[in-house]
Amino acid sequence: MRLKIFRLVALCSVLTAVGAMPLTGYAQPYPAKPVRIIVAFPPGTGVDILARLVGQKLGERWSQPVVIDNRPGAGGSIGTGVAAKSPADGYTITMGNLGTHALNASLYKQLPYHPIDDFAAIAHVADVPMMMVVHPALPVKNVREFVALAKAQPAALNYGSAGVGAVGHLSGELLANLAGIRIVHIAYKGNQQALTDLMVGQVQLAFGNLLSYLPHAKSGRVKGLAVSTSQRSPSAPDLPTMIEAGVPGYEVAQWYGVFAPARTSGGIAEKLHADIAATLKAPDVRERLANDGAAVSSASREQFAVMVKKENERWRDVIRRANIQSQ
Repeated sequence: MRLKIFRLVALCSVLTAVGAMPLTGYAQPYPAKPVRIIVAFPPGTGVDILARLVGQKLGERWSQPVVIDNRPGAGGSIGTGVAAKSPADGYTITMGNLGTHALNASLYKQLPYHPIDDFAAIAHVADVPMMMVVHPALPVKNVREFVALAKAQPAALNYGSAGVGAVGHLSGELLANLAGIRIVHIAYKGNQQALTDLMVGQVQLAFGNLLSYLPHAKSGRVKGLAVSTSQRSPSAPDLPTMIEAGVPGYEVAQWYGVFAPARTSGGIAEKLHADIAATLKAPDVRERLANDGAAVSSASREQFAVMVKKENERWRDVIRRANIQSQ
């Protein structure tokens, strides 16, 4: 009897001690500490601006700091490689784009990550159209007239871009492929140099981010001919799409999306997606993005993953056909 009483007292003591223990050893709601968003480009770029906008709103929603970690270099490959190798616990994510998660796989022979296998697609955030612009003195009023001029003068017209493999470069290659024309690519060390030479007439054509090029089209320093997305942009409703302008199948968008390391748990991935989607529905966020020429996405995680795969396949064909390699 005494032995039974002793065991009962001992058991009660253990249960009391367990009940008094702090809960730090148990799973806490995510996120329970600061979250890092790796941006594989310098501050002030489109990816960086979007990451800071989304990060700020997530921080307010979570009551946890969201830290932007800029890791630029090699067309976004360095920072994206760091993100791929980070712990899959939801506390390191990355804001990627068309370049980091579609183009680089075909441009670089040795990439420190796989854009599909090493990542979980979390949220397709937004699309920004490219804009086809020409020098005002070029005797064309629309895309059809430009194509006709390029066919009449093969390899006589130049187009500038921010560099080999840049979205502007590949946008020109896609036009050449679909329209059956020969235009000469001039690679610059950055978008601003390409835009400057376009305005002074050193090159006749360029494809640039709508946000960057639209003000110059409105001022008359360049002539806008079309936007690259499948639908017209509310920021430039008078500009036709490339498809409407006579180039069937032409569609390019500089898209942005959030990714996490591949082994991130489904629960955390779904919470990230839901919270980012809620952030993108906020009126001030939608207004800010609309003013910047960006179209907010409402795609599911599954739809985003399918899109990333298709983008890899489509641009791999364009890059191989044009024999483009990063420098």
